Amino acid sequence: MARIAGVNIPTAKRVPIALTYITGIGPAKAEEICEATKIDRARRVNQLSDAEVLSIREYIDANLMVEGDLRRETQMNIKRLMDLGCYRGLRHRRNLPVRGQRTSTNARTRKGPAKAIAGKKK
Repeated sequence: MARIAGVNIPTAKRVPIALTYITGIGPAKAEEICEATKIDRARRVNQLSDAEVLSIREYIDANLMVEGDLRRETQMNIKRLMDLGCYRGLRHRRNLPVRGQRTSTNARTRKGPAKAIAGKKK
């Protein structure tokens, strides 16, 4: 099993598909990595040599922010908004939708399961 950026990527899958298992790498970036390291897109991870895996690892370390660093930066950006007290920060603080969605109905993913209100029904 190849380990890149602290993630065990699946060995039976094609290289671009397997690279998307790393947080911060989508299909387009995976294709770009394959092109930069001159690895054929049709090859599987278990067919790669150690040198090719090393070249992928070095390219990712040098050019992309992935996994822990990316998560840390995202959390710091959210914390900054909350500390500023701007509208988006307040929405994050109250666990409400941040990007203008309606909340009277829907928004259950963000708000959690519905809570019954006593004395509402008549």
